[in-house]
Amino acid sequence: MMAALSIAHTIRIRPSAMIVSQVILRRLSLPLKVPYKLAFGAVTAFDTILVTVQGDGGEQGFGEATILTGYTSETIDSAWAKVRELATAVKGLDAASAKDAALTHLKKAPFAVSSVVTAIEMAEGSPFLNITQDTPVPLLAILSASDEAGIAAELERHRQAGYGTVKVKVGFEWESDAKRLKFIQGEVDRLPAGTLKLRIDGNQGFSQDDALAFTRILEPDHIELFEQPCHMDDWDAAKAVSDISSVPMMLDESIYGPAEIERAAESGSARFVKLKLMKAGSLAALAEQLTRIRELGMEPVLGNGVAADPGCWMEACIARTHISNAGEMNGFLKPHQLLFADPIRMDRGAMILTPGTPRLIDDAALDALAAETVRVTT
Repeated sequence: MMAALSIAHTIRIRPSAMIVSQVILRRLSLPLKVPYKLAFGAVTAFDTILVTVQGDGGEQGFGEATILTGYTSETIDSAWAKVRELATAVKGLDAASAKDAALTHLKKAPFAVSSVVTAIEMAEGSPFLNITQDTPVPLLAILSASDEAGIAAELERHRQAGYGTVKVKVGFEWESDAKRLKFIQGEVDRLPAGTLKLRIDGNQGFSQDDALAFTRILEPDHIELFEQPCHMDDWDAAKAVSDISSVPMMLDESIYGPAEIERAAESGSARFVKLKLMKAGSLAALAEQLTRIRELGMEPVLGNGVAADPGCWMEACIARTHISNAGEMNGFLKPHQLLFADPIRMDRGAMILTPGTPRLIDDAALDALAAETVRVTT
């Protein structure tokens, strides 16, 4: 997946003559097959805004914002208000001007802005989304079970499905988390050597003291990295945990863009840095930030486990050239309802990117799903 790592520096999207002629906004609630357990609560449905952009020459593109407390300061209501504002602001503009207009709001509303800008990028023909042959993008699996029998069975299912990396959520209560993790490591010991790697994700759930207590007894066996144990704004805690950890640390929620990437490198608080498209503002910016992480001597990770088909597909298109580990863009596997007419194909733990552009389900089906639909036309 590293063959075109320098793509962010070698490909630029030329200013487009495309005029934004219509923006369609849909506010969706996508119930999940199984609740997604996080340290700050279980997620039972995705609050998703789907943006579709049409150009004056028949061009079309889509973008997505799925809002989750703890991932962004935006709420579904504030994001919905912002995309309505942005849709009015960009209609009638050429693509380059429309993106510039939306990106002025990036700092305060990154998820909302990213959904609009990526839809414009897709409509104008972003090279990052140009898939010319079947391309596998390995993903990680999530370990959902909490009882020992369920854990053992689920690990075996993931192994048989071809996954090489499994994420384990912690950040609930450090002593019980540590006990459960030790059992999981023992189960991985029973598998053929090198079969599974573990990513441990604290989801900001630990205080600094609890994170330090957990980390002091953390054995490195089979663990690839330990992700975001403490609050996103607590950089001192991130550094303190990193200083004593026997496994590499990763920052996720702390990272919003170039400034935080630079801070992670300067502080020495992470060896891995994870990005999400919904924070980056654009496909082009995401690619540049992933490249910058590596330039600073850290390892980039990419992917959003709380996203539907459009966002996950776009992230995988970037992942194929910009990361060399398991992608985390597996959110599309969680909802009952798919937004793509043809489901994304999975094979041996990998998303298979196929030539051509995915089609959304038809407008009538989307409107039936939506709590609200807004069409802004020139």
